[in-house]
Amino acid sequence: MRRLLISLAVALACATPASAGTVFVIDGRGWGHGVGMSQYGARGYAEAGWGHARILAHYYRGTKLRLVPTRPVRVLLVEGRPAVQISSTKPFRVVDATGRVRKLKPGARTLAASGLLLRGLRAPLRFEAGVVPLQLDGAGYRGALVVHRQGGSLLVVNDLPLDRYLRGVVPWEMPDDWHPAALRAQAVVARSYALATLKPGKLFDLYADTRSQVYGGIRAEEDSTNRAIGATAGRALLWQNRVATTFYHSTSGGRTASVADVWPKARVVPYLVSVPDPYDNISKHHRWGPFRMTPAEVETLTGTRDVRDLLVERTASGRVTEVTVKVGDGLKRIEGQDFRRSFNLRSTWFSVRVLNLDPPLLSALASRQLRLTGFVRGLTKVRLEQQVNGGTWTTVKRIRTRVDGRFAVAVAPLRTTSYRLASPQVAGGAVTVRPRKKL
Repeated sequence: MRRLLISLAVALACATPASAGTVFVIDGRGWGHGVGMSQYGARGYAEAGWGHARILAHYYRGTKLRLVPTRPVRVLLVEGRPAVQISSTKPFRVVDATGRVRKLKPGARTLAASGLLLRGLRAPLRFEAGVVPLQLDGAGYRGALVVHRQGGSLLVVNDLPLDRYLRGVVPWEMPDDWHPAALRAQAVVARSYALATLKPGKLFDLYADTRSQVYGGIRAEEDSTNRAIGATAGRALLWQNRVATTFYHSTSGGRTASVADVWPKARVVPYLVSVPDPYDNISKHHRWGPFRMTPAEVETLTGTRDVRDLLVERTASGRVTEVTVKVGDGLKRIEGQDFRRSFNLRSTWFSVRVLNLDPPLLSALASRQLRLTGFVRGLTKVRLEQQVNGGTWTTVKRIRTRVDGRFAVAVAPLRTTSYRLASPQVAGGAVTVRPRKKL
């Protein structure tokens, strides 16, 4: 009888993918684009005793707070709708494109794009309030409502005085119970931004959402923000005798960004520069994360395959301008803003940290040493852990990396064993090795 010599060799189970032991850890600071006034920072400065003029001078360097002529603004409320309803509880009137005026009784008028908006009148139609404001589909708005027909749909624009518009903006852009100085600063930047972005010659000046400023009409109005608007009535920030484009955002993360950092194609102006923002730390978004992502999740969001690493390039203010995705056969570059949107991150001030454990390239005799390699970036107190036959994870040893972040560790598995890297913040993916009989 022939005797079979049986030895045990250690090999990767089921051809473990090269990325199985890799995990990306993304964390960051701030919420929003980071340019201009940080709203939480403004609140912090206000609570520290700063007035609104001093707050504005800090965030918009070199601007002047001045009185400017008042004017109406036109806000897009509805577009692409087949029908709308305009109503009032008191008599109101409508003026058509030729200047013809028709008085209307209290009640609702339904306007459909598919037919005559109102018999005998030519679009666009301007509905003007009587002694009470008008309503559009049940929501109240000050000023006039102008209805345009565009193809087979309707577009409705709210035409109203600037400070009446601000009443519907400020409380939806900043909580109305914040410090009065912060609310006054918000009123000035909202007024300035609106004036700086008007669109003469177009059907409307401003959107009612984040494409301009969030606007809710009468339902948004609050007494505290109305007082802030009144206290700063007619005042805007000027630079070289022109109204400044006063971008603002929620949370800077501790330092605002220059406009050139965030929008390289935008016109560079000296008042939109990076400034320290220490009081921003009162925001819960001052720091965020960490979020753990596998290579497979990164591949889905970036449209790539065989992701090995993510490398970031950043500006002096910490914002990421570009992410390089290292894949098996090359590189893919993604702009920081696009990466932020794809990964639903709160800002472009983020870091990508890595735990990478390579699968062994060669098999080894059971109980003999097996060399595990990998690299670590941006994480400390990293340890190698093991799990035997599906049991609990236990520490094998602390990882000591070279200058380039790479490491090598010798292990000697006796039976099916999974290995992973772990730090106090996150654990990485597992690489499993198991004994296999070999003649």
